[in-house]
Amino acid sequence: MHTQETEHGTESLGASAKSVAERASALVRLEMELAALELKRKLFALGAGIGLSLGAGLFLVFALWFGFAAAAAGLATTLSVWLSLLIVGGILLLLVALLGGIAFLMFKRGTPPLPEQAIREAQLTSEALRSDGR
Repeated sequence: MHTQETEHGTESLGASAKSVAERASALVRLEMELAALELKRKLFALGAGIGLSLGAGLFLVFALWFGFAAAAAGLATTLSVWLSLLIVGGILLLLVALLGGIAFLMFKRGTPPLPEQAIREAQLTSEALRSDGR
């Protein structure tokens, strides 16, 4: 038989279930946002690494051109011309090494492109839900 107390208990149970469902939904949304932000940061690092690698490759080509020009100038002209070209080629090689090193660090920072922090948070949340708050 329904009384006011049993009906009130049912309503509070329904309201509690609704509250739990809303909070779980909010928690899932927040974890998805965290995963998206983490992936965005890692993809940016990978993109920057790719761009710097391409820049390093371009400067490597320029360095080789200057190296060949320096060898040709060394054979055809006086010491000062080929030496100056060789110095420019050396500077370009140093630039290649610098950009390549930065690109390597960016690749290392961006891989693997997985939202590790969001995965850890989701695992902790699921463990907490399974343990019923104990």
